[in-house]
Amino acid sequence: MQHIITLTILSMLSMNTAKPTLIYIGDPMCSWCYGIAGELEQVREKYDDELDFELVMGGLRPYNTQTMVELKDFLTHHWEAVHEASGQPFTYGILDDQEMTYDTEPPARATVIVRQLQPDKEFAFFHEVQKLFYLHNKNTHLAESYHDILTTLEIDTEEFDKLFKSDEMKELVRKDFERAGEMGVQGFPALILQQGEQLTLIANGYTSYEDIAQRIEKLIRK
Repeated sequence: MQHIITLTILSMLSMNTAKPTLIYIGDPMCSWCYGIAGELEQVREKYDDELDFELVMGGLRPYNTQTMVELKDFLTHHWEAVHEASGQPFTYGILDDQEMTYDTEPPARATVIVRQLQPDKEFAFFHEVQKLFYLHNKNTHLAESYHDILTTLEIDTEEFDKLFKSDEMKELVRKDFERAGEMGVQGFPALILQQGEQLTLIANGYTSYEDIAQRIEKLIRK
């Protein structure tokens, strides 16, 4: 499901950088964010030398208490639509889980922790968490579910586990959610190009690499 976004230009978000910044607002448990992963990677590869990239946790359904099985029909419909549009593979067994809630805060918090520990690996971790949930059906509420990813990325699992339980990280991810709201983001994925104090919506919802690149080109080649 592709949502509508209202973009608010906020001077408090201005950044004095030499390069424009492409801000990606997403959620590890947002199915359309999983769908756009390949398109986004192409964008990052093409504009690696021309843009800075920033990841903001949007907060799809943080603190939600509905179980996976309660949302099975709703989620199945959306996952099938994402697969049809993007080709991304899904495994559906987790939708029969009667205990795990569809709370998107824990994987968002895990991503913010990696941002603190090794910021250059944040995007890689985010994409691996998407596969962890959608393809491998792991419980993203459990710190140990992330250990294989962390080991592969050479990130200390013990330090991660400590931070995963901490109030400090819970507050930091909440600030990400608040920032997404301050930018007027109401649905994910969203891509916003920041040039000085100006914020321009590039994409909202699943968008092809070609369309994203075309919109970026119009702004940075002026």
